[in-house]
Amino acid sequence: MSTRIRIGSGSTFEEQMAYSRAVVDGQWVFVSGTTGFDYAAMTIADDIVAQADQCFRNIAAALAQAGSSLADVVRVTYVLPDASLFPQCWPVMRQYLGEVKPAAMMISAGLADPRMKIEIEATARRQDTPGAA
Repeated sequence: MSTRIRIGSGSTFEEQMAYSRAVVDGQWVFVSGTTGFDYAAMTIADDIVAQADQCFRNIAAALAQAGSSLADVVRVTYVLPDASLFPQCWPVMRQYLGEVKPAAMMISAGLADPRMKIEIEATARRQDTPGAA
């Protein structure tokens, strides 16, 4: 039987909306949709590239807490209100996932806050659990 572990980032959104930044279930780490907010300062940049970079830093921090890393990501979903801005994010995506090349999908949809230009969700497989190799 696997143990379920909830990971928090300290974001006020997690308490307000009743979710976890990430959930570890056995060898899997499910990272919630993550925006470009700097959770320490609760600020968000205006630029989509800066937001994408912050998204990946937030995801990396959650994965580290879960005993995983961006190198373990197997699936990623990108959500953008303005799909025409997606190509601007590609260099950031290559920076963080260029060697990993996970399965991916991009969806164009509205986000909870109009300041948000991108949200990224990721699933990773922990390598330190039995049967994960």
